Amino acid sequence: MKPIVLLLFSFLLSQCGPTKSAQTASVPAPGGPEGLKAKVNSDVPQFTDEKRIGDIMGFLASDDLKGRDSGSEGIEKAAQYIEDFLQSHQVAPYYESYRDTLSNYKRTSYNVLGVIEGTDPVLKNEYILIGAHYDHIGIIKIENGDGIANGANDNASGTTSVMELARYFGTKRTNKRSLIFALFSAEEKGLLGSKHMAKNMKEEGLNLYSVLNFEMTGVPLRGKDYLVYITGYKKSNLAEVSNAYAKENLVGYLPTAREYNLFQRSDNYPFYQEFGIPSHTFCTFDFTNFMFYHRVGDENELMDFQHMATLVNKLIPVVEGISNAPTQVVKMN
Repeated sequence: MKPIVLLLFSFLLSQCGPTKSAQTASVPAPGGPEGLKAKVNSDVPQFTDEKRIGDIMGFLASDDLKGRDSGSEGIEKAAQYIEDFLQSHQVAPYYESYRDTLSNYKRTSYNVLGVIEGTDPVLKNEYILIGAHYDHIGIIKIENGDGIANGANDNASGTTSVMELARYFGTKRTNKRSLIFALFSAEEKGLLGSKHMAKNMKEEGLNLYSVLNFEMTGVPLRGKDYLVYITGYKKSNLAEVSNAYAKENLVGYLPTAREYNLFQRSDNYPFYQEFGIPSHTFCTFDFTNFMFYHRVGDENELMDFQHMATLVNKLIPVVEGISNAPTQVVKMN
């Protein structure tokens, strides 16, 4: 996540997966009282699991990648890993190759992006972008003998979620609209990867419908009646649409996200600026449930892989629903 003002750390210092139900029922409105258990839909695909999630995370957040700083040898390994993954699951390169070289960063850096063409002859001309940044901040000040900022939560977690969604749609081909899967570099340098991509896609005349971005999804929220929140909640009806397709109270409103202006701090924002479309970030970091933002302690051992798998599985019918609706159901407010 793009660096947040120092107020975050004072907030953190002041602070110290949902259980599957057998029923689907009416649910409280998003943003309801904390401590309320959400009724959940048990009829969800079990496509991924904690082992698959853990295997991907185990590579992306390993010491071998040295914190995935943009332009480094470590992030080069991550880029190759993501390319191989997309290719092995029938996700085609978006351009001539999977790599999109940044024009706005001094060190050679790449976005990695693939595309799955929609199955409908008309709707395939509309695109949904599903993204996450795969860079982190590299080697930083040593703490307890460790200087590698592995970036497990920020943002190997979001990257893994996008990769598993790409695997699903690459193998199942259930999308009528076309899906772009984008892994951004240089987010930590000021959203440079997504700025580069959004500008180019706008100039290319891409018919972009919406952006679903993923950021810091490695640990579950606590005491909420929803599994995940979106930034810019009130800017569109995405939460309402998502909950309808999920058949449960999946996506909620986190007031703190507005307080810290998170809508403008991740890779959804450049697309909102360029295209003026629904463009949001899905996140489960709420400033109280994870204490190692931009620190060497952001390690895999603190991640909840079962929570991550649950989130991916529950979002599959959401992405399918948005992709396959006869008309564009996600609209700006």
